[in-house]
Amino acid sequence: MAMTQLLLLIMTLLVLGHLPPGKCEFKRCWRGQGACRTYCTRQEAFMHLCPDASLCCLPYGIKPQPPPKPEHV
Repeated sequence: MAMTQLLLLIMTLLVLGHLPPGKCEFKRCWRGQGACRTYCTRQEAFMHLCPDASLCCLPYGIKPQPPPKPEHV
């Protein structure tokens, strides 16, 4: 009985060791506010392409800030 439980525990730990962590599923983009995905969800808008050619998706509530304008000297 104890040997079966030990074997089950070892098998569970081995399987869990091969699963990716939840937060690393998508790469971040747009200053960490967006996520690189194959497609955007209904609550997200496409902004630009990520380096791996996937879509950078931003939630609709986040307004992208325009790049700063250079000062003319």
